[in-house]
Amino acid sequence: MPEEGICKLRHEDILTEDEMIGAVETAASLGIGKLRITGGEPLIKKNILSICERAVAVPGIREVCLTTNAILLKRLAEGLRKAGIDRLNISLDTLNPEKYRHMTRGGNLQKVLEGIEAALRADFQKIKINTVLIGGFNDDEIRSLAELTQRWPVDVRFIELMPMPGQHVFSAEAFVPDAKVQQELVELVPVPHDGGVARLWKLPGARGNVGLISPVFNEFCAKCNRIRLTADGKLKPCLHAAAEYPIKGLPPQQVREQFIRAINGKPRRHALLSPAEGSQAERSMNRIGG
Repeated sequence: MPEEGICKLRHEDILTEDEMIGAVETAASLGIGKLRITGGEPLIKKNILSICERAVAVPGIREVCLTTNAILLKRLAEGLRKAGIDRLNISLDTLNPEKYRHMTRGGNLQKVLEGIEAALRADFQKIKINTVLIGGFNDDEIRSLAELTQRWPVDVRFIELMPMPGQHVFSAEAFVPDAKVQQELVELVPVPHDGGVARLWKLPGARGNVGLISPVFNEFCAKCNRIRLTADGKLKPCLHAAAEYPIKGLPPQQVREQFIRAINGKPRRHALLSPAEGSQAERSMNRIGG
């Protein structure tokens, strides 16, 4: 997040709960069966349990997942599971409390770990821990992060740092390929693909998998079937493209037409990404969603 903070939107500039659910209903009517609720941080929304419960109930939606930093998860884990959330993705880039506080502008690592424990007690079907690999920051923690799969029945997925707008604070050395994970963990053995974007491996005796996600050095555009809806009501057919299709304030038929335009407008692949060639998204990641 920017050190100076972000420009907050007015309530009238973001989707209402009814507009969110209407968008989910439209998506489901067009054959989209899996929904992931992301952020920012979705658990700060006072109506997050209602949003989840209503989204789960939409006909055609087979699975609803949620991405969170887990700081508020301890008190909400049971409620989210009762609301019908199937899976959790938890963002965690370091196991060092000081580094975590620095990266998150004041976050408390202990609350995250307690949130993960609460989620395990709530019996979620699958919990994935997402770690953005940053050279010079957390690439010395690859083993300790991967060993969480031996401590808990969770997957740990290492994701290459993407050159998004607003990330000028990172030097070229910060962008390291996920091949470094395999170099650090030579005992990894491959496991069958589960249909997601990650290539999967396993440590001996582990209870979960180690995943490698390579949007920069080994892009997976040909396998991408995702479409994003931002908090301010813009459909993004590609994370790294500038194209957006607004739906906020539109009647249902026009929302459907915009969904169809966005799906048909999904590019075959995004522009080449590298430390020198940044994303064309025109938004920072915290304004798009995971």
